[in-house]
Amino acid sequence: MKTERFHQIQALKYQAFKEENFQEAKRLALEFLDLAQSYKTNWNYGNAIHHANLTLGRIALREGKIEEAKTYLLKAGRTPGSPQLNSFGPSMILAHELLEKGKDKIVLEYLDLCKKFWIKIISWYKIRKWKKVIQKGGVPNFKTQFHE
Repeated sequence: MKTERFHQIQALKYQAFKEENFQEAKRLALEFLDLAQSYKTNWNYGNAIHHANLTLGRIALREGKIEEAKTYLLKAGRTPGSPQLNSFGPSMILAHELLEKGKDKIVLEYLDLCKKFWIKIISWYKIRKWKKVIQKGGVPNFKTQFHE
């Protein structure tokens, strides 16, 4: 039952956030992180770390807690990766939201963290391109990386 919950909670968390039920989304994200501690060898562990922290960061941002959102972005970037994250890359949705608030330094740091798990050829090309845009004061087009 616990394993089943671990694999289902991502969708529940996403739905709660989409419905703007931020209290429930936060509760589910924290539960996801808690459950993840029992499944460190599970393929979904890295997804839990990444996506739960992104959700918590997005909620913090909506509450006006920018420093907290920045902390969650870095926690998301410290995931050990997963089959999905290693192949398709990280979600850039919170990074994009923080860039819109002028928080480019933290996003550059997040991008460097993502290089540790994302396939080297793809990440090297995309991250290098994105960092150049950010360093010039722009916001990259992350549309293909807006998954949660």
